[in-house]
Amino acid sequence: MRLLKIDSWLLGAALFLMAAGLITLSSIDHTLLVRQAIWVVLAVAVMLILPYVNLKAIFSYRWVILTIYLGSLSLLLLTDVVAKSIRGHHSWITLGPILLQPSEFMKAALIILLSTFFAVRHVSIARWRTIAISFLYFVIPFILVLLQGDTGTALVLFAIWFGYLLISEIPWRYLLIFFLAFVIVGAAVWNFGLANYQKERIIGLFNPTYEQLGINYNVIQAKIAIGSGGLLGEGLSQATQVQLGFLPAASTDFIFSAFTEEWGVIGAIVLLGAYMILIYRMIKVGLAAENNFSRFICLGTVIFILAHLLINVGSNMGFLPVIGIGLPLVSYGGSNLLTVSALVGIIQNIASHAAF
Repeated sequence: MRLLKIDSWLLGAALFLMAAGLITLSSIDHTLLVRQAIWVVLAVAVMLILPYVNLKAIFSYRWVILTIYLGSLSLLLLTDVVAKSIRGHHSWITLGPILLQPSEFMKAALIILLSTFFAVRHVSIARWRTIAISFLYFVIPFILVLLQGDTGTALVLFAIWFGYLLISEIPWRYLLIFFLAFVIVGAAVWNFGLANYQKERIIGLFNPTYEQLGINYNVIQAKIAIGSGGLLGEGLSQATQVQLGFLPAASTDFIFSAFTEEWGVIGAIVLLGAYMILIYRMIKVGLAAENNFSRFICLGTVIFILAHLLINVGSNMGFLPVIGIGLPLVSYGGSNLLTVSALVGIIQNIASHAAF
């Protein structure tokens, strides 16, 4: 097997973020640490194997793309039927001790499908038919995910679709129409689509003193954890908010706060710097790619990771409502880890053929 041209900065940033997640989990829950370590081994294997697969030949068949998309949709439908409620969501399929979240796989499937679609049709983005077809691809999984009660993933799917419209250079007049439609739909969703606890989270965002022992408790504890870390942090397994159990969901939604309490502002800057390297290298690979499909895969993955990063860090710092979005490659959870790792592996495959 010949050695390929691997983007070492991209690989290194991804491995660093996985390691940061494992180190943080080691001070939160050793059972979760062992489980996540197994997922990390699988994820690294995926990242290292995919560059050697002839993806160019595989993705040249439209039926392969549709099979990936329709297969992901089928898993979403199955989840809506058989999933048990976990923390108010019906998002996980249980396979013995393993929990799979098909909506995570749907993000990658949507990126691959929209990359194929816009690679050919981005020149006709001004046509309503093009926008309508892309909207149909997005809105079906969007509705299925909303039915699971997973507002966060639904928002990420929207960000991916809308991001593709932006990078396809949609006319600005259309953006105004979308904004007006968003306001109308947002009003309808507020009145008829959101549960009371979801409305309270949004209210709490704009009123930090609202329900400090209720809906705002999690965010208050997250901000206390960040503030407690100071410049250099309290040290591994020394963070009081985490160790005393005051910080909820420290392994998932609030792992950024847990990491910052242990490693301080300096550690948080290093962590965010790793994400910036990851994103920068993906953009660089995309710009050097040999075809539009590869470029859109890279840029779509950037949109996906940015949406997760901004929502997660924003909610930890009290700038955005908490909607159950984890930190890519860092938060506990195998489905998201495998999804992001697979996309990184695909981009490494593209990098091996890119003309830098």
